[in-house]
Amino acid sequence: MNTAPRKSAKSRPDFNIVIVAQVGRLSYEAVLFAATLRQSDPDFRGRLFVAEPQPSDRWPNDPRIKPHIRDALDALGAEIIPFENHHFGHSYPNGNKIEALLALPEGEPFVFFDTDTVITGKLSDMAFDFDRPSASMKREDTWPKIELYGPGYGETWKSLYDKFGLDYAASLDLDQPDEYWQRYMYFNAGWFFGACPRAFGQRFLDYALAIRDDRPEALVCQELFPWLDQIALPLVVSSFGGGRPGPELDGLDGNVTCHWRVLPLAYARESDHVIDVIETATAPNKVKKILKEYDPMKRMIYQGRGQKVRALFDRDALPRREQKIRNQIKREGFWMR
Repeated sequence: MNTAPRKSAKSRPDFNIVIVAQVGRLSYEAVLFAATLRQSDPDFRGRLFVAEPQPSDRWPNDPRIKPHIRDALDALGAEIIPFENHHFGHSYPNGNKIEALLALPEGEPFVFFDTDTVITGKLSDMAFDFDRPSASMKREDTWPKIELYGPGYGETWKSLYDKFGLDYAASLDLDQPDEYWQRYMYFNAGWFFGACPRAFGQRFLDYALAIRDDRPEALVCQELFPWLDQIALPLVVSSFGGGRPGPELDGLDGNVTCHWRVLPLAYARESDHVIDVIETATAPNKVKKILKEYDPMKRMIYQGRGQKVRALFDRDALPRREQKIRNQIKREGFWMR
């Protein structure tokens, strides 16, 4: 059991936040993220970076954020920072979160979030230990997919740790049974953090490319996409001496952040506090003017469709499977993405 004293707020280092956005849905999500950060944590002293991919032959269209949305992000205190796609792009947009890290200030602690996240509490009070990176445990059993007579979870994951010379045994949760998926360290890449974005990003890139281009034999039947970032992430975290998040980070995916993913699902299952944060942060006219351009936000937030979805469900007795929630919303004609 870890008995180290919790760091006081004054002793915690300032850190930067990075999200990735480009023209379209992600740019509107970025405005919502920035608005909730400023509302919920006005004392946040770090920098909020919105990493923006630049035009190249890896994008069929210009991915840059529209000028009026750039102005809105600037008004909310965000800094748009350009980055180049050298290895990924339209063919694998999840790779943006890897390549974007290489454009951030070297040696400055960072926390990455997916744009479909809102800040609902004092993020600056979280006890991050940037020398021990970690990532979101709000994940499902999406990878690997175990085939009959094929390699199991253990053989599959061990082949990756061996490939990069990492300590496989140290990554295991021995409270979970052998060949049960939660025994093996696997994250949702919706948030992760580290001490230096460039060091973290370079290793993330190196590992992802090595898995993509020269996979171990145990992975020969495994689909790598869209899971490549989440396959590489636990290996990167392990390589920097990190692991699963401790209880001091329970506020992430808890009462400090919410990875809402899709607005109809958010209205169906998230807490009253999360919905109140979203609706309060989006009420100012300067924010409303921007977000009403995006039809799901216009209808869900401003035209009351979200509250109609909310009335369909009892948050204390939700269906266990997400698909049942989706199907009920669709039957009522309220599904949007």
